[in-house]
Amino acid sequence: MRIAVGGFHHETNTFAPTKASFEMFQRTDSWPGLCRGEAILADTASINLPMAGFVETARASGQSLVPLVWANASPSAQVEREAYERIAGMMIDDLRDVGPVDAVYLDLHGAMVAEHLEDGEGELLRRARAVIGPGIPLVASLDLHANVSPLMVDQADALVVFRTYPHVDMAATGARTARLLERILAEGRPAKGFRQIPFLIPLTAQCTLVEPAASLYAGLEGRERGAVRSVSLAGGFPLADTPDCGPAALAYADDERSAAAAVTALAEAVLAARGRFAAGFLQPEEAVAHANRVAQPGRPVIIADSCDNPGGGGNGDTTGLLRALAAARPQGAVLGLLIDAQAAAAAHEAGDGAKLALALGGRSEVPGDAPFETDAIVRRLGDGSFTCTGPFYGGNRMQLGPMALLALPGGVQVAVASRKVQAADREMFRHLGIEPADCRILALKSSVHFRADFGPIAGEVLVAAAPGPVAADPGILAFTRLRPGVAQRP
Repeated sequence: MRIAVGGFHHETNTFAPTKASFEMFQRTDSWPGLCRGEAILADTASINLPMAGFVETARASGQSLVPLVWANASPSAQVEREAYERIAGMMIDDLRDVGPVDAVYLDLHGAMVAEHLEDGEGELLRRARAVIGPGIPLVASLDLHANVSPLMVDQADALVVFRTYPHVDMAATGARTARLLERILAEGRPAKGFRQIPFLIPLTAQCTLVEPAASLYAGLEGRERGAVRSVSLAGGFPLADTPDCGPAALAYADDERSAAAAVTALAEAVLAARGRFAAGFLQPEEAVAHANRVAQPGRPVIIADSCDNPGGGGNGDTTGLLRALAAARPQGAVLGLLIDAQAAAAAHEAGDGAKLALALGGRSEVPGDAPFETDAIVRRLGDGSFTCTGPFYGGNRMQLGPMALLALPGGVQVAVASRKVQAADREMFRHLGIEPADCRILALKSSVHFRADFGPIAGEVLVAAAPGPVAADPGILAFTRLRPGVAQRP
């Protein structure tokens, strides 16, 4: 069998300060950049990515793979029209040029919004379907935070969603998609079940390490029995102002009755758990004070700077939590990664041990935020090139540009990088000589993904809500496109 494979991966926070340009897809910092042809298979191999899991599984069963285009950029605001059309155009042109295929697999996110399209994945699937026709199987894997639309469900034969947040099962999801596609090729196309759920779930409440998400996702495999081939739950990305924003249940089965029953049972389970999707958070000063009271070396208290998470569309440069730390002066506290190329360059020019005056961060023009002016001592410099080892980013070859560890008056240290990525792997700090387990307090610009690598060493995890573009509470957002009847809070 000839299977065409490609991907176009972007998570859009329509409230974020920066749009995704074509250049951002070329120079992505947390995954490989834009790849075309055989480079896809080489550049994504052995990384926790859906494409890698799909390729490995499909090859093991003897499938012939025809690579198209794979592109990814850090979450941000809308994808610029030019970027979307260039990348989608490459993919569709390649799909047309490779000739007849037996199936198509796409590695997608599911919450992409372009300047001119509210449903980026739905449109991409529609264009792919127009090339291959109605008879060729078309499947895709999706991020757990996908905002699944009716168009996506209509155009694809199957959509398969991650089951973990932190997303430690990305490659495993690609493998599950490959196995489902093999079944489709052998047994025929499945009946579809789809139901959107009428409330938004805060990102931190979607974490599958805590209830009720833990039980809901752990139970999905048990729902795949008998005629039911696949069941998925998308938690939604509650920072996208589109009609299809929000959670959705999906099921694929041998017959329509089984698909409908499976999707109804899952949706009702989510509705029954509605009141348990709590998303507690603290003001930065409260979080720092509590952490300073209870923190011990070897079991650091972790404060998630969730509202500036680069994995949710932030630029990683807000200073609200940094100000609270600097004012309290707790011992053994490190904040990272603060994304500030100017500060990193100044530190490299000054050199190890130098003292300099800096205006750190605060360049994203987030309301209520500003650069933090301070003196700093350069403790360590790095080139930003290293390989991650944790469960989420494991295998990724980071290229974060010049990095620096800065010591502020009072002892708080700040790990600065030049290119944005969320702080979800301990190697980001080890690169600058910091062993995270030896800290008392770790302030991380991440919402949930840090738990995969930092969770085992954490004495306690707190969520801070400083000013930032990644709202911890979607209830405060000014939606204009959300479909009627969808509640902004559980």
